[in-house]
Amino acid sequence: MDMREVYVVAGSFVGFQLFFSCVSPVLSSNFTQGYGKLPPHKLNDWNSRGDPNMVKLNVAITCGYLFYDLVLLACNWSTMGDIFFVCHHLAALYAYGFVLTRGVLPYFANFRLISELSTPFVNQRWFFEALAYPRTHPLVVANGVAMAVVFFLVRIAVMPPYWAKVFGTFGTPAFERLGLAAQVAWIVSCVCLDILNTIWMYKITRGCYKVITGKLRGGKVDSKKSNYINNHTD
Repeated sequence: MDMREVYVVAGSFVGFQLFFSCVSPVLSSNFTQGYGKLPPHKLNDWNSRGDPNMVKLNVAITCGYLFYDLVLLACNWSTMGDIFFVCHHLAALYAYGFVLTRGVLPYFANFRLISELSTPFVNQRWFFEALAYPRTHPLVVANGVAMAVVFFLVRIAVMPPYWAKVFGTFGTPAFERLGLAAQVAWIVSCVCLDILNTIWMYKITRGCYKVITGKLRGGKVDSKKSNYINNHTD
């Protein structure tokens, strides 16, 4: 993903998150007397009802990138092929398709996009490898540690609050209105993505540990791995 696209996605997510969690509650409580009497699940639904076109912009940008990346992987499978990436992209597109076509679950879709904040560090790691920087180089080590920390914060640490929100919708009228197809797309895709993120987190942590403890072979990049373009391997 181009850095500008990352900033658009991340910046839009943060902006919407601030609006939903800070601006909307303040404005609503000042101008609507009954707002403070609503139950928590209705407050969340209230705060998430922004301009649907603006809310779906992030998802549309992401889908465009995912389609592009799938084509790129298919055309260069011998050097860029990664089945994990394909599974990740297909799961995301399956779920995001419902957001764009039916306008459902925009809050949860945008919540998932916070994971892209780790992408600049992942890409920078690949740049260092492509330029044959030793893995013990201070810049490589610093980026690796930052990547591990940010990846954990935006992809792993967010799982409990995210799933708490998801489980909180079960049995509600809003959840029933989604229908079985959207429910399956939402839950199954999120489970698949979190499994992939957990696998990648393990690999990143293992690689970071090797660099920090100096257990790499002379601090040089493994030529076999440098030819296999997988942004999430150690």
